[in-house]
Amino acid sequence: MAIDIKAPQFPESVADGTVATWHKKPGDAVKRDDLIVDIETDKVVMEVLAEADGVLAEIVKNEGDTVLSGELLGKLGDAGAAAAPAAAAAPAATAAAAPAAAPAAGKEELILAPAARKLAEENGIDVNTIAASGKGGRVTKEDVVAAIEAKKNAPAAPAKAAAAPAAAAPVFAAGDRVEKRVPMTRLRAKVAERLVEAQSTMAMLTTFNEVDMTEVMALRSKYKDLFEKTHNGVRLGFMSFFVKASVEALKRFPAVNASIDGTDIVYHGYQDIGVAVSSDRGLVVPVLRNAELMNLAEVEGGIATFGKKAKEGKLSIDEMTGGTFTITNGGTFGSMMSTPIVNPPQAAILGMHNIIQRPMAINGQVVIRPMMYLALSYDHRLIDGKEAVSFLVTIKNLLEDPARLLLDI
Repeated sequence: MAIDIKAPQFPESVADGTVATWHKKPGDAVKRDDLIVDIETDKVVMEVLAEADGVLAEIVKNEGDTVLSGELLGKLGDAGAAAAPAAAAAPAATAAAAPAAAPAAGKEELILAPAARKLAEENGIDVNTIAASGKGGRVTKEDVVAAIEAKKNAPAAPAKAAAAPAAAAPVFAAGDRVEKRVPMTRLRAKVAERLVEAQSTMAMLTTFNEVDMTEVMALRSKYKDLFEKTHNGVRLGFMSFFVKASVEALKRFPAVNASIDGTDIVYHGYQDIGVAVSSDRGLVVPVLRNAELMNLAEVEGGIATFGKKAKEGKLSIDEMTGGTFTITNGGTFGSMMSTPIVNPPQAAILGMHNIIQRPMAINGQVVIRPMMYLALSYDHRLIDGKEAVSFLVTIKNLLEDPARLLLDI
């Protein structure tokens, strides 16, 4: 009996999705909980897993097609259906011997001749799908040859839709005068839409300051090994200091942590900090919920988890939704100065930059210090210049004297 493969139920904030990648083709054997297809939304990639063992019988929605919540993507057939196409395509001699051979996938332990195993590996054949005809259930070289022929003659999978999202920018040889047109991924298109919306609806302004990172770097250098050992491998970075300093500054200047809803101002009694993370799909902003309740280790652990999930495309929509304030670190890529764009409906975003050794006048003496420029972009409709500048000065003071974070001063 066929089982429908359906798109997942999208949250209210997600209207539809795009079929990104089919990981199986018609005729492929599928185990329960195997990844069958990826659905890309404007926030995350959602995985569709097999509900039972079987065979992918049909693909209804090709790569690049738009799908709605619960819409039919394909059909999963009974596991026994996999043997039929292979048996029909096999040579006559093999077909005659096939009834006597039991599928190797059903055996507890597969017996495989060395030559047969090598041949299967060279041709990308799953040995568990080969029918064994040798003595005692042994898979022979002839069995592998038959499986290779069956694979060659199997029905071809449907061609990928031309609208399939591009994985990466094309590479052209020097002197080429060619062009290649590819569609935007849903994430890129959504980011573009929100950036334009932010610039057209907000009275956005950016204020700058600089912070001397000497004390934070000394603290990190002194305790990073002990910190990692104490907190089970969690590494101490700079971002946790900025998150904790931002949380404290947001408490002192609640307007920076607020948002505009129509003609109302919504003040949030919690600090949910979005941290911009780079991924192959673009920049994503997962959220540290209740960052005010986290210690440095919990912040670093959360950011490390987000970074890993972003690279693997495993971030959930819940992890990407909400946030009352965002921090982005362009310094990771060498940026010295930038004006980050606010992520609506938030009212502000903090931009970090690279740390550069620069001569500074300290107590009448010129000394070399590790300096970082900070940028705070904010919605001037909600936040006055005095509040924005004072907020950024507070972060500067907390980072230049980290003991303030512990003493709450």
